[in-house]
Amino acid sequence: MASTGQPPSSLKRRDSSVTREGDQLIITPLGAGNEVGRSCVYMSYKGKTILFDCGIHPAYSGMAALPYFDEIDPSSIDVLLVTHFHLDHAASLPYFLEKTTFKGRVFMTHATKAIYKLLLSDYVKVSKVSVEDMLYDEQDILRSMDKIEVIDFHQTVEVNGIRFWCYTAGHVLGAAMFMVDIAGVRVLYTGDYSREEDRHLRAAELPQFSPDICIIESTYGVQLHQPRHVREKRFTDVIHNTISQGGRILIPAFALGRAQELLLILDEYWSNHPELHNIPIYYASPLAKRCMAVYQTYINAMNERIRSQFANSNPFDFKHISPLKSIENFDDVGPSVVMASPNGLQSGFSRQLFDKWCSDKKNACVIPGYVVEGTLAKTIINEPKEVTLMNGLTAPLNMQVHYISFSAHADFAQTSTFLKELMPPNIILVHGEANQMGRLKQKLITQFSDSNTKIISPKNCQSVEMYFNSEKMAKTIGRLAEKTPEIGETVRGLLVKKGFTYQIMAPDDLHVFSQLSTANINQRITIPYSGAFGVIKHRLKQIYESVESLVDEETEICTLRVHDKVTVKQDSDKHISLHWTSDPISDMVSDSIVSLVLNISREGPKLVIESEEMKSEENGKKVEKVIHALLVSLFGVVKLGENGKMVISVDGDVAHLDKETGDVDSENASLKDRVKMAYRRIQSAVKLIPLSES
Repeated sequence: MASTGQPPSSLKRRDSSVTREGDQLIITPLGAGNEVGRSCVYMSYKGKTILFDCGIHPAYSGMAALPYFDEIDPSSIDVLLVTHFHLDHAASLPYFLEKTTFKGRVFMTHATKAIYKLLLSDYVKVSKVSVEDMLYDEQDILRSMDKIEVIDFHQTVEVNGIRFWCYTAGHVLGAAMFMVDIAGVRVLYTGDYSREEDRHLRAAELPQFSPDICIIESTYGVQLHQPRHVREKRFTDVIHNTISQGGRILIPAFALGRAQELLLILDEYWSNHPELHNIPIYYASPLAKRCMAVYQTYINAMNERIRSQFANSNPFDFKHISPLKSIENFDDVGPSVVMASPNGLQSGFSRQLFDKWCSDKKNACVIPGYVVEGTLAKTIINEPKEVTLMNGLTAPLNMQVHYISFSAHADFAQTSTFLKELMPPNIILVHGEANQMGRLKQKLITQFSDSNTKIISPKNCQSVEMYFNSEKMAKTIGRLAEKTPEIGETVRGLLVKKGFTYQIMAPDDLHVFSQLSTANINQRITIPYSGAFGVIKHRLKQIYESVESLVDEETEICTLRVHDKVTVKQDSDKHISLHWTSDPISDMVSDSIVSLVLNISREGPKLVIESEEMKSEENGKKVEKVIHALLVSLFGVVKLGENGKMVISVDGDVAHLDKETGDVDSENASLKDRVKMAYRRIQSAVKLIPLSES
C-alpha cells in the first residue's frame, strides 16, 4: 500500500513512530522530482537511510543548483550510491562530502570514479561564477576521492544491514542501476539507463527478479526514438551538407558520454568519404586526451563490437579527429566540425564558438541529446530570431539548428517493456519534466490497469510513504540443516541475528558461521551448614524427583546430584558446597537448594518425638514460615491475600493457593499445576521427621 502527501516540515524531524501495521518506507526526491537536473533521492526504512545520486542543476549556479539538502540530516545517511558521472547525478558530491555533516559511505563503479574526478575538475574551471558562489574547489574534489569506495557490477555489499548490488545501465561508461535490499524489501533505482546497445556501450541489464519498488527515469516521457540508422544518417547528412556550403558545425556535448559515440560515427564516416579528409574535426575539451585514456582503460566494460575491434586496433585512436584544448589554439579559417562542452551552451568552449558562429546562415548547430530547461541549447531548439551573447549584447540567430537525439535515455517503448518484464508493484517516476512525466504516468496507468500497480510522480521534497508488513524468517544452517524436520517438530539451537537476517544453528557451529563463540560458566557456592547431610537429602527428595547419592572418587566426599544439574558436596562438618554449569534451569535449581539449606540452618533440627502435648499452634506458625520461604524461592512474588489464601504472581499470571485444602485457582493451567505440585511436595518436606521410640 502506498500513499503520497505534502512534504513534512523536515525529514530530519520526522516522528519515527508508525501508527499503522507494518513498517514505513519513505522515498523523497530532493532533486529530479518533476524536473531534469540535480538527481538526488532520499530513502528511509527500518532506521536505515540511503541517498541515490548527488547532482547539480545545470540551469542554475551556486547554492541554487544543489538538491534540497536542508530537508535531511546528512549525518543520518548510511549509504550514498552514485549511478554515473554526469554532472546532474554526481556534481554536488564534493559539497555533500566536505561541507555537510555526512559520515556515511559512498559507492560508485570503477569507471565512474575515474571519470568523476576529470569531469568535476573541468566543471570547477569552466564555471563562470564568483568565488562566493563556488560550491567547492579542486582540493574538495581530491579529498572526496579518498572517501569514495568502488563496487563491481553484480558484487553484493552490505553496510549496516543494507545489502546492495548493481547492474549495467547502458547510458554512459560505468553507469549502474542499484538494487537495494533492506529486511527483504527490494528497491531498484535505475538512474539514467538505456536498453538499446549503441556503438560502444552494452544495453542495460534486466534484473533477474522483480523489486518491490522501482524508481525509474522518465526523461523522454511518451516519446519514441527514431531507429539508430535513421538518426545516424540525418546526423551525417546535416554535417556533409553544411560543409559543402562552406559552413562550420558546432556539436555541443558532454566531454564524456555521448561525445565518444558521436566521435566513433564521425571517424567512420570520414574514413568512408575521402573528399572530406581535408576538413578538420576537433574534439574541443581540456579533458580530451585524458578522457580518451580512461575510455581505452575500460574497453572490457564496453560491448562486444568494441572489444573485438580493440583486438586488432584501438577504436578510440581516431584517425580524423584532433584534440583542441582552447579557443586560442583554434585556427578558424574554413569549414570544420567542432565538438565542444558543455552540452547546454551555458558557458565554456561551446558557448564561445556559438557566440562567434551564430549569425552566419551557412553554419549549423547540431544538438545531439537531451537538454535541460533553462539552458541556451533548449532555447535555440525553438529557433528564436535573436539570442543574448555572453557579453550581454544580442545577435541574430541565423545558423541552422538541428535536434538529432543520440541521448542514451530510455524512450517510452524501452520504459514500458522494461517495466512489463519486471512488473514491480510500485513505480516511482523521477528525472523528467512535469509535462513529459505526467503523460508517461497516464500511459503507464492505462498499461498496468489490469494489475494492482501503483504509479507515483512526486515533486521535489514530496514524500512517498509505503507500508510493508514484516515477517521474520529464520534459516537453519550447519548441522541443523542436515535433516529436514517433520511438521510440528521442535528445532532447538541458537538464534543469531545479523542485520535483518535470522539464522538458527547448533552451538558448536556458532564459531563457523559467525564471529561469535560459546563459553560455559562453572559456578560454585559454599554455604555454612552443620546439620546432618541426610536431612538435606530427605528435604530435596520431597521437592525434586531426581536426587542421586554419589561419592566423589577423588575426595571420597558424599555428594548429591539434583535434577542432573547441580551437585551438592559435604566439604566439612560445617560447610557444604554447590557446583553447577550456569544456565537458566540450573541457576533456578541452585537457588532453591540454597534457600532450602539456609532455612534448615535457621530453623534448627526438627528431630523430635511426636507427642500429644506438642503445641500445635506454635508448630503451625513455623511450618507456615518455611512454606512461605520455599514458595518465594520457587516462584518469586508470594503474598497473603483474602480469606488466608496465598497469592502467587509469575510473569503477569496469578494463582490463589488455599493453605488448608491445597486447592489452587488460576486462569493459567500450567501455573496452577506447578503451584499445586510444589505445595504438595513442600508440605511433605516440612513435616516433622519422627524418631523411633527405641
